[in-house]
Amino acid sequence: MTPDSGLMKAVETLDYRVTAGDVASQSGLDVKLAEQGLLALASEAGGHMQVAESGEIAYLFPKNFRAVLQNKYFRLRVQAWWTKVWRVLFYLIRMSFGIALVASILLITIAIVLALTALKSAQDGDNDRGDGDGGMMFLPHFWIGPEWYLIFQPDYYDNRRRHAMSGEPRKLNFLEAVFSFLFGDGNPNAELDERRWRAIATVIRNSGGAVAAEQVAPYLDLPSRHLDDDEDYMLPVLIRFNGQPEVSPDGQIVYHFPELQVTAARQKSSPIAAYLKESLWKFSQATSGQIMLAAGLGGFNLIGALVLGSLLRNGIAGELGGLLAFVGGIYGLLLAYGIGFLAVPLVRYWWIQQRNRKLELRNEQRQNLASRLNQGGAALQQKIAYAQQFAAETIVSQDNLAYSTETDLTEQELANSDKIDAEWRKRLEG
Repeated sequence: MTPDSGLMKAVETLDYRVTAGDVASQSGLDVKLAEQGLLALASEAGGHMQVAESGEIAYLFPKNFRAVLQNKYFRLRVQAWWTKVWRVLFYLIRMSFGIALVASILLITIAIVLALTALKSAQDGDNDRGDGDGGMMFLPHFWIGPEWYLIFQPDYYDNRRRHAMSGEPRKLNFLEAVFSFLFGDGNPNAELDERRWRAIATVIRNSGGAVAAEQVAPYLDLPSRHLDDDEDYMLPVLIRFNGQPEVSPDGQIVYHFPELQVTAARQKSSPIAAYLKESLWKFSQATSGQIMLAAGLGGFNLIGALVLGSLLRNGIAGELGGLLAFVGGIYGLLLAYGIGFLAVPLVRYWWIQQRNRKLELRNEQRQNLASRLNQGGAALQQKIAYAQQFAAETIVSQDNLAYSTETDLTEQELANSDKIDAEWRKRLEG
């Protein structure tokens, strides 16, 4: 939601601390629109909500809030553009690493064979050059056998039969396993925000559309400064579900969400986890056999690159030319790829351990907030009880419809004529 320009100008004119009435008077906006706009602006630009003893609410904004908004929306535009491009490129990139590994091994192996053949021929003299000991005959059968393609999907026949019978998820093929070994399989909490908001909405619905901040806290990520009396973290919740703060006579704030109280049918309380729990990052979804295969081929590739480097030091690549000269020209790239192929997973493994430690701390903090809610004292119970004064459920049933676009208005008036007559008789008698 892009904040209204008139609202932002009013905030600046009024020296960055305003009420909804101030903004409405300054800009001419509807008071309700001004209130919702201030909530949105505070949420997006890092503003703060302040409640006076009288129950009136003011909003305090940083003086650089325009710069904050400009940077944020620019990042969002770039992110949206990159997401579209990335969907097209990701599959090709994912497959390319496995293809590059196989190509590197083949190229290095062929170059080593050619170099060894040339060295052997040079040692045996010109008369021994035609003995036929060179060429592709030195290549391992692994690469030229009739079933070489099985490297792209180990245990292909057994896996295909097993998955077809059991309905289990398909096993990663070789190219996918190589990418998974290098870079993993994506964020296991990619849908965390969707889960978070769905859980918060369920909590609000289960509470009749009115809650205390402590009931929502176990589903948010709260800095330590938010764990006491600061309830600024409720701003995004108010914006998303069009809520409004209500202040009790004791000065406590509860949050009322009228639009979440309207439903098309009577709702039962939905089960909900006590707190939002993030899933731990995994090193790879590939099987242990596939990981060992990828690591083994990576090690073989690096050793081959080192062996090839020792052979190229005597200048044989320049003498023979052709493929060997080409490999000599890109040797630095081949060596860097071989080192990186093993270094990247090692670094990523360490990174995952660090990330999971932070993730577990967040989970523990949310769990503690849930425990605090369950063990809430008299003050918290009084706060939740005050919130329940605003709890309600409005059911838009078929019996109380005034108009529907499903049928013509005239037909509906005729169908409801008895109801209209009864209503008029009731009014006349009263």
